[in-house]
Amino acid sequence: MARPAFVDCHTHVCPSGDDGASSLAEGAVLCREAARRGTAILFATPHVWPHLPLTAQREERIRLAFAELAPLAELELRLGYELTPTRPLLEEDLRRYALGGTNRVLIEVPFWVGYDDLLSVAEHAEDCRLRPVIAHPERAEEVLARPELARELHDRGWILQVNASSLLGRHGLGSRELGWNLVDGRLAGLVASDGHRQARPPHLDEAYALVHARVGEEANRLFDGSALLSGASSESAAADPDRANRAKTPDAPLCGRALPS
Repeated sequence: MARPAFVDCHTHVCPSGDDGASSLAEGAVLCREAARRGTAILFATPHVWPHLPLTAQREERIRLAFAELAPLAELELRLGYELTPTRPLLEEDLRRYALGGTNRVLIEVPFWVGYDDLLSVAEHAEDCRLRPVIAHPERAEEVLARPELARELHDRGWILQVNASSLLGRHGLGSRELGWNLVDGRLAGLVASDGHRQARPPHLDEAYALVHARVGEEANRLFDGSALLSGASSESAAADPDRANRAKTPDAPLCGRALPS
């Protein structure tokens, strides 16, 4: 079987005021290089941080930049966001942040503390009829200290997204080992680049080669975007039938959830 066209659901190629691409020119270079290395669909996912929320003014700037970048990208560019889980998000309809053309929303595991916040925001995403994609759990200190938390996230029916750069050892041995454990244990659902800038580009080809050498054709599902297109998780429905029923009800309210005190 030939190598699949890559789908990268996590990058910071669109200028947005965060730590990603600083200009349209840099973003275009990143996109074109990704295309040359095999990426066919790339999601620009600006950070939504507690200190950098998606205000109406910021969203307008991002959408204007995205509209200028897309014709220069030489691949299919889509817009989404990467959420850092915080209390104010529980009051929002998270469909605003969904990965374009999907019912998935990208939520990162906070690097230091905040695992309980992650659970609450991801549950709220389900109430908004979205399926969470959990970004780079292998880089989070709480998960590194307690790897069983990754299994908990997976068993909730949420999609674990491992960074290609983690598999390449660029975030330390701990993240590399845990990332490969998630791949080998079939807990990972996606590999994405989390590319930010030219020093940390959105490349997937090197990681794909390593994963394919290790697990064979099983690698394709991690890189071809199929996890973004499949239906709702049976595991999630089994774990919480009430939530599954709410998601199926067209007029179900988008319930806010209280984070643990």
